[in-house]
Order: sequence, then structure tokens, then C-alpha cells
Amino acid sequence: MYPSPLWFCLTYLTSRARQRARSARGGNPESGALTLEWIVIAGILVAAAVAAAVIFGNAITSFEGKLNG
Repeated sequence: MYPSPLWFCLTYLTSRARQRARSARGGNPESGALTLEWIVIAGILVAAAVAAAVIFGNAITSFEGKLNG
């Protein structure tokens, strides 16, 4: 069994957000804005991935129901 791509995406994006947040707290004043941008982008990507998983999951379930009669 392969790991879920959605789970992989979520863990990757959260780890990247944590890394960026740590670098922002490191004292470099220019890293804060970049970190905030990446956190917002990561949040949007996570929301899009979850929405796509729900939509496609429901569509596949519906199609399977039509095939099985």
C-alpha cells in the first residue's frame, strides 16, 4: 500500500512552513515577509488539495455507484 498523496502534500507543506517560520524568528528582517508569503501560499495549496480530494472522491464514489448498478 502506498502512502496517501494528500497526506504527503500536507506534511511537506507544513514542514516547509515551519522551516520558514524558524528562519523568520532567526533575526533576519527580510525573511519575515518571504515567510509570510510562503505560509499564505502553503495555506492556499492545502485548502485546494483538500477541496480537490473531497470533490474527486465524491465524483469517483458516485461513478462507482453508477457502474455497480
